[in-house]
Amino acid sequence: MIAKLTGVLDATGPDWAVIDVGGVGYLVHCSTRTLDALGSEGGEARLFTDLQVSENDMRLLGFAEAAERDWFRLLTSVQGVGSKVALAILSVLSAGEVQAACAGGDAAMVARANGVGPKLAGRIVNELQDKAGALTVAPGGVPVAAPKGGTSADAVSALENLGFKPAIAAKAVAEAAGELGEGASEGELIRVALKKAAG
Repeated sequence: MIAKLTGVLDATGPDWAVIDVGGVGYLVHCSTRTLDALGSEGGEARLFTDLQVSENDMRLLGFAEAAERDWFRLLTSVQGVGSKVALAILSVLSAGEVQAACAGGDAAMVARANGVGPKLAGRIVNELQDKAGALTVAPGGVPVAAPKGGTSADAVSALENLGFKPAIAAKAVAEAAGELGEGASEGELIRVALKKAAG
């Protein structure tokens, strides 16, 4: 499986790019956000990729960030969401915005994408809400697992009660736990996580 491409941006279209890697041109379907991030033709390009194989088609999808690819995979796991719909969503919303919409149950935000009606947007949000709450995107775009159980879970709950979104609360507590170590009390976790969440 092709996981990443690094080469020269040979050509682009409305929803695709051709990346020349050692003389071989890979046709990669992308969101408009990824196409914008690629820069101008002739420059170096790097894409995280996902290969989709069906009975009558093979399609290589490209993403500027690993987090965008992860959300593409989650979106296409929902019934009725194919690669075109997932790319349409990721064209209007960043990976972080998709996560926030799913975690917060904001179907209207997802419905802003072309080809996504209210019914499909509702299904996407309902099916991915739990996964969105358990996955936070770190500054580098790398997914971070939310803390589970014990004082960390209580600290996340406390931050949510103070009005922070689940994804932000989970990320702040995960960072605080990493900084303070395993023996940190709930009070210490909340104090440090509050500073990070308000950050």
